[in-house]
Amino acid sequence: METQTDALFHLSIPVDDLDQAKAFYIDILGCAIGRETKGRFDINFFGHHIVAHLSPREAAKPSGAIESDGDVAPLRHFGVILPLDAWQAMAHRLRGRDMDFTLSPRLSFAGKPAEQHIMMLPDGCGNIVEFKSQPHERVFATDRP
Repeated sequence: METQTDALFHLSIPVDDLDQAKAFYIDILGCAIGRETKGRFDINFFGHHIVAHLSPREAAKPSGAIESDGDVAPLRHFGVILPLDAWQAMAHRLRGRDMDFTLSPRLSFAGKPAEQHIMMLPDGCGNIVEFKSQPHERVFATDRP
């Protein structure tokens, strides 16, 4: 099966507060809002389609944790891979807003095929958002020869 590179990604996420979710995704991250109906709204998340659904019980579920390059990261998270200059601009934007990072902006897996700039932060509504930067040809790289 051939991979389609012009496809849009879609994700539905639970949130426990629609207004707080809008403040995070629209005001803090700079995403655009799309359709909005009772109990949900669409987010243009860097060209991809995210739908925030009001579901406090689902948003409150613990996500677990995984080890990642000597640190611990939330198991359940989603995000976007940005060019380095856009990643750096986002890190600057988020630091300027005094955001509480789950993983502060950093370089992970230095010198390995998976080397990447990474940061994670909570959206304040039960989800963790990740921003990465790494060359696209290395996104699926392995340590195998």
